[in-house]
Amino acid sequence: MTPNRHKDSARPNPPDNDAVLDAVRDCVLAVGVRRTTMTDVARRAGVSRMTLYRRWPDVRSLVGDLMTREWIAVATGNMPEPRPGTGTRPRIVEGLVAGVAAFRAHPLFRKIVDVDPELLLPYVLDRRGASQEALLELLAAALREGHADGSVRAAHPGRQARSVLLVVQSFALSLRTMTDEDDADLTAAAFLAELRTILERTLTP
Repeated sequence: MTPNRHKDSARPNPPDNDAVLDAVRDCVLAVGVRRTTMTDVARRAGVSRMTLYRRWPDVRSLVGDLMTREWIAVATGNMPEPRPGTGTRPRIVEGLVAGVAAFRAHPLFRKIVDVDPELLLPYVLDRRGASQEALLELLAAALREGHADGSVRAAHPGRQARSVLLVVQSFALSLRTMTDEDDADLTAAAFLAELRTILERTLTP
């Protein structure tokens, strides 16, 4: 039996994930998470609502995938290139400190904190999200490299990665509650320098 070519060609192409997530980002930056609808996202992405629903059940799941993409890009984009003879620890420390600064300045993070802060609470109080799991994998892999080259204190890599992420996450999410920009010793930059010291002392063999 000859396949129905016309019927096959009429099937809609699956949406491009990045295009959809770009549309979600634009919606959230414009009106926040609570006011974003699947209709808004579909319109911006140029797809139907039903096409979105085949892959994502609601806006929260779309925003979850968006956060994972954006936060991983921040983490990987701020890791320095390897430099011969320096070991892995300096790369980890500088990458984490730069990552915290970039994360705090990220438009999506700032919008969520300003408009929909409750969205972050489950990942602080109840469970790890996909972005945290991905960050832990990246961090554990970097720590293993540091163990191998002797630049990082030997420890269980999973526990060490989780402990480091707890420290870094607190600086990323709560730093503005502790800063005083009118005091040179309590500015965001001063706290990031303190974070660098904490990580150095934690990871140095």
